[in-house]
Amino acid sequence: MIVGLTGGIGSGKTTVAKLFKTFGNIAIYHADDEAKKLMVTSKTIRTKITKLFGVQAYDTEGLNRAFISNIVFKDKNKLKQLNSIVHPEVKKHFKEFVALNLNKDYVLYENAILFESKSSLHCDFIITVFVDLETRIQRTIQRDNSTKEAVIDRMKNQYLEDKKLLQSHYVIYNFDLETTKIQVNKIHNILTEKMF
Repeated sequence: MIVGLTGGIGSGKTTVAKLFKTFGNIAIYHADDEAKKLMVTSKTIRTKITKLFGVQAYDTEGLNRAFISNIVFKDKNKLKQLNSIVHPEVKKHFKEFVALNLNKDYVLYENAILFESKSSLHCDFIITVFVDLETRIQRTIQRDNSTKEAVIDRMKNQYLEDKKLLQSHYVIYNFDLETTKIQVNKIHNILTEKMF
């Protein structure tokens, strides 16, 4: 069983994923982290990104994130092209991950752009993490040491929250950790058909 976990930037998906990690027999796939790794390790991706953005796309540290982010969050077409390079490879990698974890109760698939990348179509259930817009902006500014303008630019490339909520089986309202823990436990118990 594949359970999608998504939510807008700054909603607290990573925190929620960490709470799910405390349950023994599940596997968690972090699409963003794996995509970042693949952008450095996959020769296919590296060649295509260099072709799209030029040699500046990679530096001695690996992927030149600042350079690429500066372009894609201002140019939707470039972002679309980048996604069309990275997403097929991530999907392939995820399929391999699922095959290796068939013995688990379920695979939790954390993906910020679950709907946008159409990965939601491969999920049996979808959980969206929700918090109000201002909280999301403040959390992201603090986390990424970013500006409000930069955060809003990134948000423009994600689905609107109500669109995500309408397509989700479960919603976690992530305003404080204790309440979030209770919601995570409840959903896990439902997913594993345990009594609580």
